[in-house]
Amino acid sequence: MRPIVALLLVSGILIGAPPPALADPSSKDEPMAREDPMYAEGVKAVKRGDYAAAIRLFEAIVARDDRNADAYNWLGYSTRLAGDAQRAVPIYQKALAIDPKHRGAHEYIGEAYLILGDLPKAKEHLAVLDKLCLLPCSEYSDLKKAVRAFETSGGRIKPTSRTSP
Repeated sequence: MRPIVALLLVSGILIGAPPPALADPSSKDEPMAREDPMYAEGVKAVKRGDYAAAIRLFEAIVARDDRNADAYNWLGYSTRLAGDAQRAVPIYQKALAIDPKHRGAHEYIGEAYLILGDLPKAKEHLAVLDKLCLLPCSEYSDLKKAVRAFETSGGRIKPTSRTSP
């Protein structure tokens, strides 16, 4: 087992990817939630399904920090699950303008496009996730399932309600 782990670490270094212990944690929600009580409260509001409160909190966060891709992603997620996929799309686009590799934003904007009936746009984001996820990742798998469900249902899809954008 150790030779496999060593090989994976070395191959990661050779292709420029940091080993897992050195990976940039900035895209993780937990460190930000510990640093910013308002962010933590917004995440809690999403998890309890209080999307109106989450929207207010994340709007305040992005107003003071307009480079926070994670906050934009949570804001888009809350907006979409509150029933406004159309309004969520430009919010996800802001997250992706800040961080073009934000896997959560790619997944959720794809799901928003499916809600709006735009399968080609959803598939564009699925293709991006296919390139971003060198190993299987939940964002790719979840969007792929949503695309399949959309295709097999004749274009009908419900908003998802995962609690971790």
